[in-house]
Amino acid sequence: MVEYDAKSWFGLIFHMRGAVLPRVLMRMAIVAAIGVAAALLFERDGLYVPPFGHTMVGVALGLLLVFRTNTAYERFWDGRRLFATIVHHARDFSRQASSYLHDDEDRRLLVRYMKLIFVLLRQHVRRERDLARLGDLCTDEERAALEPIACRPLMAMRWISDRLGARADAQLLAEGRLRMLDAHLSFIAECLAGAERILTTPIPFAYAQHIKAFLALFCLTAPFAMVQTMGWATPIAAAIVAFALFGIDEIGVEIEEPFGYDANDLPIDALGEAVNRDADQLVATPRLSRPIA
Repeated sequence: MVEYDAKSWFGLIFHMRGAVLPRVLMRMAIVAAIGVAAALLFERDGLYVPPFGHTMVGVALGLLLVFRTNTAYERFWDGRRLFATIVHHARDFSRQASSYLHDDEDRRLLVRYMKLIFVLLRQHVRRERDLARLGDLCTDEERAALEPIACRPLMAMRWISDRLGARADAQLLAEGRLRMLDAHLSFIAECLAGAERILTTPIPFAYAQHIKAFLALFCLTAPFAMVQTMGWATPIAAAIVAFALFGIDEIGVEIEEPFGYDANDLPIDALGEAVNRDADQLVATPRLSRPIA
């Protein structure tokens, strides 16, 4: 995710990482070239298109683009909210497991499994399957068990439930504490379903196709509608219009699936590092000899 200073006006304008300009530059050049052709035809033959039609449909196009961008941002914000909830429950599970389980092996194992769940969630929403990247979060036996599983985070949650259930059966974990720990897994599973909803429900094809066709038709014909007024400034004016409209559409495309590696995607890797750091610190910190007064 791009980090920037919102108060640096010029720095923000000229910051290129994550900007849409490189992605729409070719389309701007095509529109500018059409603007040159429109200026030549107008100068030679007086050919132009009355601007009334573009004035009328421009309002409808603007509303469509605003709706498109708002829909994409809702998906982006929903993804951020879901991962914030996952981080919260991962941290709180690590806190409770470190306090409620008295066996050091249990504490370290369950915290490792929680860290593993977050990494598997990250791979799942990115449609990745390379278990070698899990490193020491996973043993060879666990890696072999995960290999054929379609939704791997659920299997890691199952391992935690098995361990907690065994400790509860052996009277080493109170039933109330078992329910508290297991509730975190249920919330994480719910967030996983929410992330899958974003992944498997793209913008409807008919809407995406129509708005792009409408946008292309408007921008490619706009030079002929403005040439009577703009003259030889038409190529520049048309390129600016193309930058504005194509850029708004491209922003929607950029953020509608927020779990990848693009500059404008969510900082999932940084969130995972925070979960790992906090979990490791919780499980490594020795218990106090007596409660703090």
